[in-house]
Amino acid sequence: MSKNTRREFLAKFGVTVGALTVGRNLMESSPLDRYLGSEAQAAAVKQLPLDGIDFRYAPASWQSTYCFPDDPFKSLVGKYGELLYGHPGTGADEKVFPHIVSVTLQGKDPLQYIDQKLESPSIPIIMTKLDGGDVVMQLTSFASNDSGEGRVDNLIVEIMPKESQRVQCTPEIIIKSTAMFVLNVEGDFTRVNLDTTDGKLFMAVDSTVEYQLIDGVHHFRLKTGTVSIDEPLKYFVRFPQEGQPYNKIEDGLEEQEDLLEDARKFWQSWEPTSGKVEWKLQPEYQNFIVAAARNILEAREIKDGKKIFQVGPTVYRGLWVVDGYFLLEAAQYLGYAKEAQEGLESIWARQNEKGLITGGAGEAHWKDTPVAVCALIRQAELSQNWDYFNEMYPDAHKAMMALKKLRDDSLNDGSSNSKYKLLPRGFGDSGIGGIREEYTNTIWTLIALRAMDDIAKRKSLSRRVDIRDFYGELRQDFFKSTTTEYRDSQNGFSYLPMLMKSDPKWSETDLLKQPKPQAAQIYLSQAIYPGLLFTKGSKIVGGHVDLMRSIVKEDIPIETGWMSNNGLWPYNAAVLAQTYLYLGYKDLARQTFIGFLNHASPLYAWREEQSLQDAPVFDFIGDMPHNWASAECIRYLRHMMILEDEKNIRLFEGIGLPELNAGKTMELISSPTRWGRISVSLEPIDSKTWKTKFKREDFDEKKYSQLDYIIMPRKLAGVFYFNGTKGVYANKNGDQALVRTDKHTWECEWKSL
Repeated sequence: MSKNTRREFLAKFGVTVGALTVGRNLMESSPLDRYLGSEAQAAAVKQLPLDGIDFRYAPASWQSTYCFPDDPFKSLVGKYGELLYGHPGTGADEKVFPHIVSVTLQGKDPLQYIDQKLESPSIPIIMTKLDGGDVVMQLTSFASNDSGEGRVDNLIVEIMPKESQRVQCTPEIIIKSTAMFVLNVEGDFTRVNLDTTDGKLFMAVDSTVEYQLIDGVHHFRLKTGTVSIDEPLKYFVRFPQEGQPYNKIEDGLEEQEDLLEDARKFWQSWEPTSGKVEWKLQPEYQNFIVAAARNILEAREIKDGKKIFQVGPTVYRGLWVVDGYFLLEAAQYLGYAKEAQEGLESIWARQNEKGLITGGAGEAHWKDTPVAVCALIRQAELSQNWDYFNEMYPDAHKAMMALKKLRDDSLNDGSSNSKYKLLPRGFGDSGIGGIREEYTNTIWTLIALRAMDDIAKRKSLSRRVDIRDFYGELRQDFFKSTTTEYRDSQNGFSYLPMLMKSDPKWSETDLLKQPKPQAAQIYLSQAIYPGLLFTKGSKIVGGHVDLMRSIVKEDIPIETGWMSNNGLWPYNAAVLAQTYLYLGYKDLARQTFIGFLNHASPLYAWREEQSLQDAPVFDFIGDMPHNWASAECIRYLRHMMILEDEKNIRLFEGIGLPELNAGKTMELISSPTRWGRISVSLEPIDSKTWKTKFKREDFDEKKYSQLDYIIMPRKLAGVFYFNGTKGVYANKNGDQALVRTDKHTWECEWKSL
């Protein structure tokens, strides 16, 4: 795929026990009702047990970070223990690293992968095992930051025989690099400098080294040794990251265990959450929460004195606006309120004199502006502090009026967007490359206008009429346009594609060159939730769900982004899973979310896009760890427990038998919502009883919109029945329990028959 289409530029229980039936006076009939009737449900969805989280769809190759939080040196290790150095960052090819360091054995066949793992999800000490025939090599990668020597990457090389015999081995460090190197051997130690004017130290090894350049690849042959069960061979290799001279890191060559223990202690003291926020979920989920938080903090960076949440360590080493909305929301869910505010301010610092927000995807990615407005509102809601919003409201108004001017100025450009009076042709992204006649920018503008009009009305803000009128016009024109833009699927449903019928690509005779109907549908998922733009029974929602269900492979929708042939976009599935949660389909949501989890590497990180397992050739696009994926992991698991809709807090929306089977307490402490901080738990009392404790605090009733009810299912996982509350009154409404909001602390019980 050419660069101009790339985003930076441009079970215990084997059957289902019953779907949640929603009280019709609160939730409208949904497009999936026909799928989820009592007889058809088992065929429609699977209640995957949590022990089905096994990384079965992990990419064929991956990379992981092992640096520190906010570390300017984004250390990466690949699947085979190779160290990846020098990526130039945004705009460069994600597959190209100037220096790739690997370890092999001279005179033996190439080492084969056995496994790779973290010491724990919270400790990025990464151990890679490779098969060397009659020996096993283990590579241990970790970062150190000793006050006396500064930031260094470290690699421990251990070689052990498979059986009791003694084996002679000569390890080699292989560096693929166009750079040249100079060796200096001093006794039992060797330093390797870059052959440049400054002679910067590249690595130091606790071994003598012989050097050869073979076919442009650098071979550093270490001292030969004999391994036995009792005496494995061990070497220590160090890579200074701050340009330190050899004498500053030399002593550390003899202190590998102390350095390793220091790194371990740092991470053991690290917490994935901050402030009053705490998470406690099933171990399978908790591991992902911890690792996702760590991935995000390792990619985070301090710029202009502010901690900025970045999408990734290489090609997305920055804060994209759309990604940023969800990263900042996840940061709030983890308790990083101050840092989220800093990230928000960094987004708004990008506003130009026209009023538009321009991010890494370019000016025609018009949606960056409304997404920034939505982020401004959402961060005020979660922080319960509207000071920054009030300060920025004139700029937010200017931003929305700039979008209106864009629309008005393009009304005679001859495009379908002009004919329909929508936002002008723009960069759709997510599988829609170039400047095209598309819907995604208009959809996000509608999401922002809806949210901003609601806030302006509630707070009696000036110039609200401008927002209200633009919203009314654009909404009416959008829905009018859809009547002619629906397409019929051969599977018997209609759907709204994000690329309009007038686009010439639809006329391609080669089917592989035609647009994928599912391209960029991620924005329609977001418009349903959290955008709340469409009613649940609408034709748009029904078509979107039907389309997504028709393209499932490897448990998630495929070909939804740039890899339109035998490819998939893992975290698109996590976004969709939250849409399913909002629509009330917990089993379908879980199936899709676990499919997303199973596309992570065994080190709990995701690539942006990757090939299907049965694709003839493995390929990938984008950064890794990709932290929009990490953010969506956090967001889904929060919404599984606490989900906000327009006027209600819905508890345990994603809890089913797979979550309860472990018999473990699930708890979120001080999780921010637009109606204050929520602490809620689900605790097993005995084999037939679960108990919930609820608390809401830190809110100002003058600052939030109306909260109608706390809603819970009357049948938890279809097995445990709501058995009443203590400390608050609750109504029964169909399959829901509606808890009044006048009491802020209460308990309830669930009983099985």
